[in-house]
Amino acid sequence: MTMMIPAWVDGTLKPVEKLKVHQLGLRHKAVSVFVLRGPNLLLQQRAAGKYHTPGLWANTCCTHPQWGEDPKTCAIRRLSEEMGITGLSAEYSTALEYRADVGQGLIEHEVVDVFRAEAAVDTTICPNPEEVSAHRWVHLNDLSAEIAHEPEKFTPWLRIYLDHHASAILGPALMAGLSP
Repeated sequence: MTMMIPAWVDGTLKPVEKLKVHQLGLRHKAVSVFVLRGPNLLLQQRAAGKYHTPGLWANTCCTHPQWGEDPKTCAIRRLSEEMGITGLSAEYSTALEYRADVGQGLIEHEVVDVFRAEAAVDTTICPNPEEVSAHRWVHLNDLSAEIAHEPEKFTPWLRIYLDHHASAILGPALMAGLSP
């Protein structure tokens, strides 16, 4: 099945085939979710079969809304489809835009609605192996140190999010409690 995602073509939002969007570097809609447990973020390692950035660590989940799909509905859907997580309340955090080379001649140029959710200690996580090869909780201070030490292990968008948009995504209260 060919997935059509919302992308801007000649200034107009239209449904465009997902791979074509990335091949052409078209500006398009996206959704990202950060599931937190206090200062710990749930990361996923992208499955080896992904057509770009396989094996790299990313935030809890990222996707493109289907044509006409509400961003919050998309966030909840993908938490379930990618991570097997249900029952969390995803709260809108911010909107941002970035452009990044993701390898193999593909470009992500996303206008992203970012959502945040707080998970309980006993939240069930059951990742889809077609989407996710591993997952782990990491303290945000440790994540910053890991990215500084080995940036190539992380997706370009996660690095951009944390380098340029961390306070907007995670909230100033959480950021205030982290090491500088």
